[in-house]
Amino acid sequence: MRQLRIGVLGGLFVVAGVLSWAGARLWNAIGTLPRVPVAAPIVLALIAAVLAATALALRARLKAQRERRPGAKGVDPLVAARAVVFGQASALVAALVAGMYGGVGVFLVIDGLDVDPRRDQAIYAGLSVLAGVAVVAAALFLERVCRLPEDEDEPPPPTARATS
Repeated sequence: MRQLRIGVLGGLFVVAGVLSWAGARLWNAIGTLPRVPVAAPIVLALIAAVLAATALALRARLKAQRERRPGAKGVDPLVAARAVVFGQASALVAALVAGMYGGVGVFLVIDGLDVDPRRDQAIYAGLSVLAGVAVVAAALFLERVCRLPEDEDEPPPPTARATS
């Protein structure tokens, strides 16, 4: 399984942000801009909390297993793999969603916050971006917790050499 890369997540965030900003400009010119749901930051924050709680629970179980504590409950490798896959999927979706709400939020700020509903929408969009960043951080932490330790007994893999 490949690790998440910050560059890929950042790229998804930026591309989604630019596209949603352009879409918001177009949609606002044609009609009424759709509202940012109040539940968006709440759902993202809940996902971040679940990921962080899973990471902390797995970390405690792995630590107890490494220290060979009596009665320590081991971690099934399939459970750890599923947790990492859930974290990676959540991080990718959160980067897209945060970028989308970030683009809408930037449009709302540029367009003007003198109207109360627009100000509220900009706040919800900003909170959604923060919650999306929290999901990505929790997913990266979970991935780090579930990483296998390097085996020092094995020789490093051979590197590809160019022959001339």
